[in-house]
Amino acid sequence: MISLKAALAKPFAKYISKKIQKWVNKPIETQEKVFQNLISEGAKTVFGKDHDFVSINNYQDYKKRVPVRDYEALKPYVDRVVSGEANVLWKGKPIYFAKTSGTTSGAKYIPITKESMPTHVEAARNAILMYIAETGNVKFVDGKMIFLQGSPILNKQNGIQLGRLSGIVAHYVPRYLQKNRLPSWETNCIEDWETKVEAIVDETLPENMSIISGIPSWVQMYFERIIERTGKKVGDVFKDFNLFIFGGVNYEPYRAKFENLIGRKVDSIELYPASEGFFAFQDKQDQKGMLLQLNSGIFYEFIKADDFFNENPNRISLKDVEVGVNYVMIISTTAGLWAYNIGDTVEFTSIKPYRVIVSGRIKHFISAFGEHVIGKEVEQAMREATSDTSIQITEFTVAPQINPESGLPFHEWFVEFENEQDDISILEQKIDRSLQQQNSYYFDLIDGKVLQQLKITKIKKNGFKDYMKSIGKLGGQNKIPRLSNDRKIAEELKKFVNE
Repeated sequence: MISLKAALAKPFAKYISKKIQKWVNKPIETQEKVFQNLISEGAKTVFGKDHDFVSINNYQDYKKRVPVRDYEALKPYVDRVVSGEANVLWKGKPIYFAKTSGTTSGAKYIPITKESMPTHVEAARNAILMYIAETGNVKFVDGKMIFLQGSPILNKQNGIQLGRLSGIVAHYVPRYLQKNRLPSWETNCIEDWETKVEAIVDETLPENMSIISGIPSWVQMYFERIIERTGKKVGDVFKDFNLFIFGGVNYEPYRAKFENLIGRKVDSIELYPASEGFFAFQDKQDQKGMLLQLNSGIFYEFIKADDFFNENPNRISLKDVEVGVNYVMIISTTAGLWAYNIGDTVEFTSIKPYRVIVSGRIKHFISAFGEHVIGKEVEQAMREATSDTSIQITEFTVAPQINPESGLPFHEWFVEFENEQDDISILEQKIDRSLQQQNSYYFDLIDGKVLQQLKITKIKKNGFKDYMKSIGKLGGQNKIPRLSNDRKIAEELKKFVNE
């Protein structure tokens, strides 16, 4: 018999779906409204006065007055906010700082305001409601749900609460989900990731889990511990588990591995959340890409990734984007981030409606020889090379080898295999062939005998996990970069090679 909660979920999902469809049908007008609101509110701030917001009438004016900045360039303003000053980037003071680990700046403090916080919560909720509206599946509503996330313990910085985004969001779980939600508050507060996973397994094994959510690399550790404890596939332990919600990384490299761990296929919803905003979620099971959130107080701009490092790259708004082009995404938000480069690259899979995939990071690429290889290309190459095989990959990353002991330079792929592989020469050929087909620069370098075929270095079982632990980044919101243009990570990973 269907519960009251499940019965109410369907009409509510339909209502939200119709509401979303209204702005989906008017994308450019929706973005224009967001833009005008941002400028009028921003004019009252220190940043707005410094950049003459009162004389901005349109997007062209905005581009002239507000340059693209990353965190480093915006930091002088952020530091004033952190020190307790009001009306600097947005009216008043933020209600939170989402603390993230920066690469060059140490910790980053990303402001979250009373205007921006609800958009994070609503987008996560709407992703599930759109799934219900599309599929009619409400079975999971009565089961237990797990959200693998950072600690909800928040500190204070000059009176403003400070923590990881996933820990902040934990304070906003709707009351009607609280009873169904795991892990417990106490378990969620455990800082050590391995201890936390053990506690989560203890709490969830006796329960009827129906939704499991988290970054794939974390969820994988959780699934592996369940299998070790029970000797059963995850889908046999949790017979009602039928929806996996994930974000943070591309799921495709993990998909085959997850289906093996679960023992069957389950529906999945991809999310694109970040401390700076909740940008997109998968709105259709049969469509590639995630619906860009155009009505969430975020104004989007785009710069072609190939042009990004030019002196004056062309900035465009949503109306001028094209399908299949790799763009750096620039955002202006109700949290007071202005023409802000979050570092992600995206590609539009459709423009009616506007759907994106995350193709990589603008700083995560290999171009040691002018090849401009990006994350999406190495992930696709690995996927194509393993698709018709029994090979299962746990994790991988790629780095250039500029000074090999002998022969031409090459791309070195550090790969942890789930199942033992003796001869990897055919896999190397397949990956290399796929990369050449996708990237003409790489093809020219191989063809012109500047590079030799890529080589795979096998990492021992749990090697990536041990590496992350060794640098103090196991769990949390930390992920292995898919590729890098230097050998910092590569040299550390040499300690975890499968001899």
